[in-house]
Order: sequence, then structure tokens, then C-alpha cells
Amino acid sequence: MLDKIIIFCDGSSLGNPGPGGWGSIVCINGKISEMGGGEEFTTNNKVELLAAINALQKIGNIDGNIVVNTDSSYVINGMNKWIYGWQKNNWITSQKQPVSNKELWEALISVSKGKKIKWNYVPGHVGVPGNERCDEIAVSCANKKPIQLFHGKIADYKIDLSVTLPTMDAVIKKANKNLPAYSYLSCVDGVLKKHKVWSECEKEVKGKSGAKFKKTLNEKHEKEVMGEWGFDK
Repeated sequence: MLDKIIIFCDGSSLGNPGPGGWGSIVCINGKISEMGGGEEFTTNNKVELLAAINALQKIGNIDGNIVVNTDSSYVINGMNKWIYGWQKNNWITSQKQPVSNKELWEALISVSKGKKIKWNYVPGHVGVPGNERCDEIAVSCANKKPIQLFHGKIADYKIDLSVTLPTMDAVIKKANKNLPAYSYLSCVDGVLKKHKVWSECEKEVKGKSGAKFKKTLNEKHEKEVMGEWGFDK
């Protein structure tokens, strides 16, 4: 059995929805395969799922412990938490709505079956080499200008896949105290609103039963939160 199979994956949507692309890096037994693909009309969450699906398809039936590194909280939470409730409830969310991207979730579950996978957060756009390379591939595919992909020995690969930083949750928790917000999101009675300052968001949700709110740090994080709340269509 191999000691560990390393995957990095990322997606990029130019608009949400809009043209998009995905990029993945798969490291198996000292060999690297970079992968990428584009979509004419998609969402950020869909290409994040496609990146993971294609990477796990590349592994096939090879046995080993797999670590999937992604900056998508949508993918991480889905595979670690949400899919069990979705399957039990016939793919209906807790808000009594059909699960978005059901076919892609089913595909990801299928290629994950029987594999020993750790779904690992890495923060996006903060210098994690594997994540930055996947983003570069994804953006190039979204722009229909695919770049040359590497296939070869890890000894010849210029990117250090061993470099990871604290989890996305930890980064966000720290950033909530130290970094300015990109936006504040609120959701009251199924209506999503974006706010530039916290005082506007607080006024929207204060005292309202079932209200949700969250600070976002950048455009990608904002899209992910919207997707988690069911607004990625």
C-alpha cells in the first residue's frame, strides 16, 4: 500500500454563473500529473466539484491513503457532513429545497467510494504552492488559454506540495479579527442581501428568527458562502 496520495484541486468561475475552469494536481508514488478543463457556462461550486472528481478519477483503483487539499468549504463540508443528510432525505436540503449540483455530488461520491480520503482545507490565495498552481490552471482554462501541464517525476517538479498552511476555518477565524471584510451577507426568510458594512447587516438580521449572516474575506469566499446557503444556481 502506498503511504500517501496527494491531491490539490481548485476551480475558478468568471462570473457566477459564467465561463469557468478547474485545475488539479495528483501525486502518486513520486509521479505528478497536472490536469485542467474548462466549462462554457458554470458556477464556482460546480468547477470546484469537477476538480475533485477528475483528480479522484485519475487515481482509479490504486490503493493508498489519499489527502485531498482544497480551498472550497463547499466541497469539504459536503463530503464531511452534508451528503449523509442529503442522501437520507432523498437529496432535499434542510430548507426543503432540492440539493444544487446533485449529479456532480453523486459523481464525487461514486469516485470516492472505497477510498481512504482525508478532505483537507487549505486557505486560498495566501501562498500555498499547490493551491496557487491549481488556481493558475483553472483560470487559464476559464479564459480558454490553457497552459502547459506537467507530467513527470516529483523530483523534476518545481512546486513543493508539502507546503500547507492552517485550515481555512482557522484562517477565517483569525482574519475576522484582523482583516477588513470584502462583504457581509445576510439571509432572512430566504432573501439574500449583500452589505458593505457590518452595521447594515446587523440591522437586517437583528431579532429575526432563523436569520443567517457572515463576513466574507474575498470574492471567492463570498461565492462559497452563497453556495452553502443555496444561492449557487
